[in-house]
Formats: sequence, structure tokens, C-alpha cells
Amino acid sequence: MGEAIQSIVILGGGSAGWMAAALLNAALGKRCAVTVVESAEIGVVGVGEATIPAIRQFNAMVGLKEPAFMRATRATLKLGIEFVDWGCSGERYLHPFGVLGGQPTLGVFPQHFLRLMAADPDASLEDYSVCALAARLGRAGPAATDPATPLSQLMSAYHFDAVLYGRFLRRLAEGRGVRRIEGEVVAVDQRPEDGFVERLRLKDGRAVEGELFIDCSGFRGLLIEGALAAGYDDWSRWLPVDRAIAAPCAKVGPAAPYTQSIAQEAGWRWRIPLQHRTGNGYVYSSAFTDDDRAETVLREGLDGALEAEPRKLRFVTGRRRAAWKANVVALGLASGFIEPLESTSLHMVHSGLQALLKFFPDRSFSPVLRAGYNAAVKAEGELIRDFIILHYHATRRSGDPFWDYVRTMPIPDSLAERVALYAERGVLVSGSDELFSPSSWMAVMHGQGLRPRRASPLYDGVSPAALATEYAATARRLRRSVEALPLHEAYLADAGAWAEPEA
Repeated sequence: MGEAIQSIVILGGGSAGWMAAALLNAALGKRCAVTVVESAEIGVVGVGEATIPAIRQFNAMVGLKEPAFMRATRATLKLGIEFVDWGCSGERYLHPFGVLGGQPTLGVFPQHFLRLMAADPDASLEDYSVCALAARLGRAGPAATDPATPLSQLMSAYHFDAVLYGRFLRRLAEGRGVRRIEGEVVAVDQRPEDGFVERLRLKDGRAVEGELFIDCSGFRGLLIEGALAAGYDDWSRWLPVDRAIAAPCAKVGPAAPYTQSIAQEAGWRWRIPLQHRTGNGYVYSSAFTDDDRAETVLREGLDGALEAEPRKLRFVTGRRRAAWKANVVALGLASGFIEPLESTSLHMVHSGLQALLKFFPDRSFSPVLRAGYNAAVKAEGELIRDFIILHYHATRRSGDPFWDYVRTMPIPDSLAERVALYAERGVLVSGSDELFSPSSWMAVMHGQGLRPRRASPLYDGVSPAALATEYAATARRLRRSVEALPLHEAYLADAGAWAEPEA
């Protein structure tokens, strides 16, 4: 048996650092000391506020209670994302959570839906999604426990203030024994023979020693890149947005239970409704617009009064070639960045932590475990990358140089194969462990106007009239179930999840 690791040092706070601290502390308890080193002077990015349903698993793993967590972070529920003007200007569609078709699994629904469209070209996918129907009606509630009922398919994530989330996790983690050290790292001591990090030296002269180091230092990657030079795979040839500008505005109406992504001349804007305000941002490519124009676009798109001056960010989409090198594991922005189009940023912190627990080392730091971790993180990153690229590739927008570029650019072979199979026969390919389900792939491909050449001949014997009758009944049943749900904000208030207004 190897010697167990007894000390973990996390460099950087924010959502990523405190997610790591909370989960590692929950998993290891008193067997291993967990220390967070962060500097209030450096601050955090803190603009990502939308999540996907997997965040529920993370919250459960660290023992968060939903009402208290939602009040503390001013959270609302999220049932999916509405994409506005992505397929073509003037069009909009929902990428809902959950499954399409009114059944617990996607099954033969894609092929049946192609036949429904042959008889009714205006047939809507949203009629066959509990989450889409609830989102459109502004309703929400808990998922039913009976798998035979439509509301068992109700899946939700959250919108929340990422800075408040980090603070909430910090209080939780410190209350359970995680140590926090305030200080700025000015040097990193490494073993000369293999580069392993031994200690962090702080500006005030203190030194922080550890055995396993978690790099949550943001884009700069102070340990994984600054000390260990892990290298970076640049994906900007497929995902050319490289700037973001973000600002909150006043809330002007009931919080919708979905995120909005609105296509713009050189990228897209997000709109994220919280309990107390609305989060806004514009993600754009500096090759197709400038910062001043981007700020104008952001300001013109606000539906409430500006509550803080816009913050500007620069990034290069891609990933570290090795997320784990020597005794350093990079998480969050330190490990790479994929634009927040499908709200995957915090999920990748969570999945990176789960992979670390799966491949957790002892003091020998087996290269086999390190390789297994890096392979798992690489595979998930590339799958998410391809799903994001799909949104740009499948557009029919024209006239704006940015959209003309992304519509016609070469795409990874892995994505080209998926698109070709769907375009030919409506075939949806997705592995059992992939983040995005076949329903997600269908929602985006169909929503942006991609239509299969024909349905599979396997179902040519299905009666069109019988199919139409069956699915009309399914749509009515789903809608009746959703209409019985309470309105979104009323549900949160009744559940004790709505925060009292600040004095």
C-alpha cells in the first residue's frame, strides 16, 4: 500500500476553488488537510451564472440544502436555453433539459417525428418536451417520483450569482475544517529532479507546503502553465470568439425559468434571470468587431437599468494539453476554456473533481493514474467542444462576416460524422457517458434548421394517421401535466427558496 496523501493545497478561490475545497473535504474528511490559498486583491472572474442539471449531483455530494443555497445565491431554476436568431434571423428555439418524445428514453421518437413533419411541416419539438412546455409557460416544480407520469421527466438546473455561490461554499468548507490562507503567490518551489511542486511562497514571506496541488488560478494557470509549462491546445479556428463583456441590469419582470442566448453580428448575448437582477453578457470575436462596438451592442440589448459598469474579459478557447502534470491538477479556467454557450463551465469543474476522485493518487503519483485522468478530461472536453461548434456550423445566417465564416469553416471530423448521420437518416449518435444526450443533439440540429434527407426505411410501415393520433394525445397529456405546475417564482417562494429583498 502506498502512503496516503495528507495535504492538498488549492491555489485560488472563486467558484472553482471552493467547489474543489468542499468536495475534496467531503470525500476525504479529516484524513487529509485541505488548504485554500487566495488573494482578495486578485479577485475572481465571477460572470458565469447558468448551470446544467449535473450541478444538483455536485450540491448533493457536498451536502447543500436547496432552499438555503438558493436564497444565499439568489438562484432561480433553469429548464433549458432559448436560442434566438441562431438558425436564421427571426427564428427561436429551445434546447430543453430532459428527453424528447414523452417517454423516459428517446427511443424511436426522432424517426416518428420525421413522419409527423412530413404531414405537418410546422410540427414543433417543444410539444413533446415537459421542460420546453414548462419553460414557455413560466412554470416549475419538483420532478415526480413515479416514472409513469410525464412530470418524472422534469429536469432543472440553476441560474445563480457565481460570486455568491463561491462565498456560500467557502462558509460551508471552512465550517468543516478547510483552512483558508489570504495571500498572493510570488514564487513556486519545485523539486529539481521532476518538477513536482513542493511549496508556494507568498508575498509576505510565508510558505505553504503540500503534497497535491489544485490549480484554480484562472486563465493564467500559475502552476499548471507558469511552473510546469503543460502547453495549450488552441481551438479558436473552430470557436473564434475570444472576448466577453458582462454587466448586470435591473430585473424588469418575473424571472423566466430558462437562459437566453441571442445571436448578434459578431457573436451572441446571454440573458440570465436571477431573483434580484438579470445577468447579461456579449461573447464576441475581436476579428469581426471591436470592444467599443461590443459594449454598444451589450448596452442596447439590456432590458433594465444598468447596475454596474461592464467588465471585459479576454480568452483563447481551448484546453491544457495535460490537466494533471506532476502533482498539479488544473481545474476551471486554469484547465482551459470553452465559451459559456451551453453553461458547461462549472460542470467541467465538477467532472474534473469526479475524475480526480476516481484516479486519486497516493504519494507515489502513479503515471498510470495521471494518464487515465488526462484521457478522461480530454475526451469530455472534446465532446463538449464539438457540441458547441455544432451551433455555429448549423446556422443559416448570412450577410455578417462572422456568421459567414463559422457557417462555412471546416469542422472536426468527429462532429462532421455526427452531422452527416443525422442529415442522412436522422441517426443520433451518443455514448452512454456523454454529457449531452441524443435529445440535446436533436434539439439543436432541428432547432437550427438541419433536416434529414429522409426517415429510416425501417419505419415505412407505420401508419401516418395512427402516428398523428398517438402523438397528438401525447402532446395533450404533457401540456395538461405542465399546466398544473405553479408559476416559477411562486413555486420558489412556497419552497422557501426565495430570498427576502435586501434592505
